[in-house]
Amino acid sequence: MNLQTKRIKELFGYARTLTREQGLAPMLGRAAGFFRRRLLGKRARYWPSKRALAAQRAADTSAFPLISILTPLYNTPEPFLNAFLDSVQAQTSPRWQLVLADASDAAHPRVGELAQARAAADPRIVYRKIENKGIAANTNAAAALAAGPYLALADHDDLLAPHAVYEMGRAAAATGAAFLYSDEALFRKTPQRAHVAHFKPDYAPEYLMACNYICHLAVFKKTLYEQAGGERSECDGAQDHDLFLRLIDAMQAADPAAAPVHLPQVLYYWRVHAASTSGGTGAKPYVQQAALRAVSDHLAATGRQGSVEPGKFPGTCHVRWTLPDPPPLVSILIPNKDHVDDLETCLHSLYAKTFYENFEVIVIENNSTDPATAAYYKKLPERYENCRVVGYTGAFNFSRINNFGRKFAHGKFLLLLNNDIEVIGGGWLGELVAEASQPGVAACGAMLYYPDDTIQHAGIITGLGGYAGHSHKYHRRGSSGYLFRLATVQDFSACTAACLLVRTAAWDAAHGMDEAFTVAFNDVDFCLRLREAGWRIVWTPYAELYHHESKSRGSDEDDPEKKRRFAGEQARLYERHGRETILRDPYYNPNLSLDYEDFRESGDLRALKDPPV
Repeated sequence: MNLQTKRIKELFGYARTLTREQGLAPMLGRAAGFFRRRLLGKRARYWPSKRALAAQRAADTSAFPLISILTPLYNTPEPFLNAFLDSVQAQTSPRWQLVLADASDAAHPRVGELAQARAAADPRIVYRKIENKGIAANTNAAAALAAGPYLALADHDDLLAPHAVYEMGRAAAATGAAFLYSDEALFRKTPQRAHVAHFKPDYAPEYLMACNYICHLAVFKKTLYEQAGGERSECDGAQDHDLFLRLIDAMQAADPAAAPVHLPQVLYYWRVHAASTSGGTGAKPYVQQAALRAVSDHLAATGRQGSVEPGKFPGTCHVRWTLPDPPPLVSILIPNKDHVDDLETCLHSLYAKTFYENFEVIVIENNSTDPATAAYYKKLPERYENCRVVGYTGAFNFSRINNFGRKFAHGKFLLLLNNDIEVIGGGWLGELVAEASQPGVAACGAMLYYPDDTIQHAGIITGLGGYAGHSHKYHRRGSSGYLFRLATVQDFSACTAACLLVRTAAWDAAHGMDEAFTVAFNDVDFCLRLREAGWRIVWTPYAELYHHESKSRGSDEDDPEKKRRFAGEQARLYERHGRETILRDPYYNPNLSLDYEDFRESGDLRALKDPPV
């Protein structure tokens, strides 16, 4: 079965499930969105409706804070500058100030003439001619002229969405947040013809260290900016990335739980042209070195031990955390019933390839019937150091089997590992241990491939298919994914238990896995309970393994008993965590599809077209 056929089959299967569980109307709504997206084009799909913009202009915004937009100018092309100024003056909320710090050279006097003419006609525009000292210093010069309690960063060749100030002002007034950011879109000619949006997750600290996913539009309190020391010239090229890390550090120094607020609205349009980083960091090669400096300085400022190196793709970073000394013991739990060929492949690759040495292996025997299995078990302790078999009896229950295995574990970490996993490279376990050892992290998942080098697991997103699904499933190995999400360490709501490293203390505090989840969703429920207790779940693409799970295995819908069990586990997931919690994964944007696992846009973008007033 090829990939396209498999996806079509899965889509129709999901349509049947949705119709059965929620009725015909929700299913038809999803289908209408799908065909609207495919057949009616993409013009202005992120742009608010005229009705929504008119309602915002008529609304009382007097309680909204004034937002000072900081824009350094440097030899700006006249069409770009006029378009940018028009976008600011067209805002639906009047609660803005635009500060233009002009560092253009003598060969470009037209920049200052245009800006001064606008400032003379609109008192909300402040213009100042400055000496060019680089983007960070020029931004700081603009900040010194800001009158608003909030600051926003906007580039001189980009555009603000017409409701940007309104949405940010309303959110700031409602929440009092010190730092807010929105989604953005890229365009070449007009924003109504934007060719792609960047639909971002809510605050994801590991992801932010790997790349500046926040970008535009960022709004923050002026006092916070001043407390952090403004932008730093030594990070020019990644000055905003550096600033965001330091703003968050300053926030969390006062309140460790503080985090930026994410508005899932396209409030900024990033122009793609030859000199813009929106076209790729290759346009400005110094960006990579500046990003490495920003993240390295962030580690030093927060007292975290590690080194920073270029990531898998330009513009990304990889933090190599310093492993604890001595390296903690990892107890590897491998449930097994017969299938000694799979188990042997797993164990041989584990012992032959893994660089990290301080581990024990506990094979949890689960009612095998083949006599060859018992003979194989007898030889294991002789063949593999620190490997033993413990016998579980009772009906199959994945959660109960792992809970049983934990009783025999002595490690500071538990590694749940399927018996059909094969190790690829030696550094995988060290990467998992290093990530799971970080403050606030309870568990770390790995990149798992099918044997044909397509992706089986790259983190779990709740809400996909109505319950949960795997990020980027079936993508080819080596791709960057949506916004580098296949190539960067990042936060997820859950990871698969096929290969999941967990702090033993966190496992015990959560009382292990819920044995009511016999087969499905036990890992999702476990990770969600860890997060509800205040822990974070991370995933790393630097721990790569093969998962020999069949890519085309049959559906449980063909077996009435399995079908009933699966439906019961689905119902328990909703009952335990709430339907809305499942459907609104903070690490997945609500403007992305819940029908596919490839981060495509949702067919229903009404929240963008008609945002509430």
